[in-house]
Amino acid sequence: MSTAPATTPPGNEPATAAPLAGFTVAVTAARRAEEMSALLRRKGARVVAAPALRIVPLSDDQRLASVSDELALRPADVVVATTGIGFRGWVEACETWGTAEGLLDGMRASRLLARGPKARGAIRAAGLTEEWSPPSESSAEVLDHLLEQGVRGLRVAVQLHGEPLPDFTAALRLAGAEVVEVPVYRWTPPEDTAALDRLIEAVTGGGVDAVTFTSAPAAAGLLARAHTTGQQARLVRALSGDVLAMCVGPVTARPLMAHDIPTVWPDRARIGSQVRRLAEELPARFPALDVAGHRLRPRGHAVLVDGVVHTLSPTLMRLLRALSHQPGRVLDRSHLLTCLGEDADSHAVESAVARLRTALGDPRIIQTVVKRGYRLALDTPDCTS
Repeated sequence: MSTAPATTPPGNEPATAAPLAGFTVAVTAARRAEEMSALLRRKGARVVAAPALRIVPLSDDQRLASVSDELALRPADVVVATTGIGFRGWVEACETWGTAEGLLDGMRASRLLARGPKARGAIRAAGLTEEWSPPSESSAEVLDHLLEQGVRGLRVAVQLHGEPLPDFTAALRLAGAEVVEVPVYRWTPPEDTAALDRLIEAVTGGGVDAVTFTSAPAAAGLLARAHTTGQQARLVRALSGDVLAMCVGPVTARPLMAHDIPTVWPDRARIGSQVRRLAEELPARFPALDVAGHRLRPRGHAVLVDGVVHTLSPTLMRLLRALSHQPGRVLDRSHLLTCLGEDADSHAVESAVARLRTALGDPRIIQTVVKRGYRLALDTPDCTS
């Protein structure tokens, strides 16, 4: 008769284990990818990085120049800054054309709204002062604020962030505003997709435990590339199953949610907060087991034994996952054979179990049940079945 496994609440791991030790995390960001990767590595993660998009500045774009000149001559009543990098890029582009002074003078007569702290910082760096910024950092809250204040008859300039904001601008127009869209940069697929294809293969092949997203275009770009290569169905299954989709915020999560992919995000839309939330969420999915006097926590490509990381080969990791999936239950050799590949024979199971015992550092962790198979030696009574 089987009993519930002995578990240890998440967060009780000894201090020797970094919170993401033993996990592989994918980074899809195009911008600040190195910063994100460094934060993850400091938490102990193995990182696989490939940009899911490319940011193309429009510093030489005639449309941006024309819109900027128009706003300098006829300032908007309201200017909405949606991103820090976009607002800075806008001002810098005008500086190359020698028109920045006129644009900034025009903005001093406008009410400036910042979607978040980065946009607010860019506004202040340009020598301007914002009137309001939402605590949620949400475009929807900015829109609600404008509609509550009333925009009929007003001229509203909206700095876009890589793609059009049709719902945002349409709502303003329906409320009677004249909307001026300011396209500062755009998102495009990466020029070289080889790294992104390898990342998708790693996610769909079980080689990644979590994928991080810092923008909605990155999430959409990953899905689009998977669709192009015929891997979208597999990618959606992976992200809906064992692979955690960790977003920086709810706006970023929308392309994934459209495919019914479960998503997680931190309370504050910052990559530091995102990494901290990931470091809490991912280990919590792998409860510790008390086995043969040890605390065992299987992870993506490694196992923690008493807080010490033991990296395993993919074959041994599959074997350990099978044993820990139903901890304490006896698994026969034919069941474990499926973990070793099509070419393996029954003798390969014994050899693999021996290697796994050595890798774990204590042969008692895996118990042989004569003529029946193997099981984890849980520190609980009556756990044979």
